[in-house]
Amino acid sequence: MKLNLKALETKALWQEKGYALPEFDVTQITENTKKAPKWIHFGAGNIFRAFLGGVAQRLLNAGEMDTGIVVFEGFDPEIIEKAYRPFDNLSVGVTLISTGSVKKEVLGSVVESLTTQDDERTIEIFENPSLMMASFTITEKGYAPAFAQKDAEGRPEDARGLMGYLTKLMYKRYLKNAQPIALVSMDNCSHNGEKLEYVVKMVAAKWIENGYADAGFMTYLSEKVSFPWSMIDKITPRPDENVMKILGEDGFKDGGLIVTGKNTYTSAFVNAEEKEYLVIEDNFPNGRLPLDKAGVYYASRETVERVERMKVTTCLNPLHTSLAVFGCLLGFKTIWQEMNDNDLKALVNRIGYVEGMPVVTDPGIMKPETFLSEVLCDRLPNCFLPDTPQRIATDTSQKLSIRFGETIKEYLKRGMDVSVLKGIALTQAGWIRYLMGVDDNGNEMAISPDPRLSEMKERLTGIAFGVNDGVEEKLLPILEDETIFGVSLVKAGLADSVIANFKKMNAGAGEVRNAIHALVG
Repeated sequence: MKLNLKALETKALWQEKGYALPEFDVTQITENTKKAPKWIHFGAGNIFRAFLGGVAQRLLNAGEMDTGIVVFEGFDPEIIEKAYRPFDNLSVGVTLISTGSVKKEVLGSVVESLTTQDDERTIEIFENPSLMMASFTITEKGYAPAFAQKDAEGRPEDARGLMGYLTKLMYKRYLKNAQPIALVSMDNCSHNGEKLEYVVKMVAAKWIENGYADAGFMTYLSEKVSFPWSMIDKITPRPDENVMKILGEDGFKDGGLIVTGKNTYTSAFVNAEEKEYLVIEDNFPNGRLPLDKAGVYYASRETVERVERMKVTTCLNPLHTSLAVFGCLLGFKTIWQEMNDNDLKALVNRIGYVEGMPVVTDPGIMKPETFLSEVLCDRLPNCFLPDTPQRIATDTSQKLSIRFGETIKEYLKRGMDVSVLKGIALTQAGWIRYLMGVDDNGNEMAISPDPRLSEMKERLTGIAFGVNDGVEEKLLPILEDETIFGVSLVKAGLADSVIANFKKMNAGAGEVRNAIHALVG
């Protein structure tokens, strides 16, 4: 069972092993796409294949689409070279169901894969009037204006960074026929479309100022190009060894782990949870693909923002961060194992239902109570999802202000009693305790990457494990820092609780566990 178009001709072999196969002619769809591409996607990572590749597959199977997806990878071309082209752009999607079963499907919706070495073909796609949408999963860092500054100062033809290169492609489209198009960020960050729009127009404005592009380009970007906002949600971990074993026992020969030079973990298969959500602002000037017929929501910008806020400030992300911090301190290796721990399960239930739900944003198109119940009862406890607290603990300093700060602000705005926020205060204290790099047994512990890690360690200098002398003086300036917490915890009336919790957890071995148990027991 090798993964290529020729091997798929032996359908019975795959089907006997439980693999669903494309119900369309992949070769014909590839030819259609090369002539009249409608969808190009930037970012060839796992969530793209598992989620968007699956959406497109369902639409192609149902005859709702007659073209596939072109994928472009700018950051890590090795993904294309090692995980796409050797397999004729096919992949095996493995859905990890919380009941313990798996679904296996050969995905054939990606029909062409490109890198910056394929400049001529990529330009050709953008010059084609048929192109409706370019979408993106490139992580929030991919939109950082600083990374596009060098391209903004140079000529369009010399652009090498992804945002500069995208702006060049848009300039080519403008010069060829100025056809409309939607540029859709699908990254898991707030106001993602706004971030994309800002950096593209920043580069364009500089080129116009320097005489490298004509002034009409900005008019085109403003009047014929849309930058819809979106909210995406699907847990897609690295390729898992247990899944590799399952595929290997089937006789699948191409399920080995691929690690690129840029430390991307990928394979010819992708594993992900069953639940998935994608809400996109309905703003497509060149027509839109029927993604809503495969479970995607088209909605107003206001609705997209409400869904994102519901997820990020109440129903998922705060719970993830709490599990990440305490999972590391207590020595857990997976999130699902934490959800089998009575104390931790009770803690995130409290943060979600007791503390977050009273001020949750209701988006209207889905019920927050249902979303939260799925997270706590099905998604986080899914024993097939090998997601780790260490991965989720990455960049926590950048997350606290949204994941917990917005709830605190809402309590203050409504005149509600912030003393109810005991789980949030414990988690904030837990993060500071985590930064000491000592686990609950008193042993040295690795800390996940964070842009403010060096600064925070410097600010905590003088605080030692098991010694609480002078803790208040060290912590108060940190707790006043709105760039970390979104609010001054001192002014909000939560500083005393955070300090008291930190002291409890720093008193000695086993005290992190004791503090959690005391709160929820």
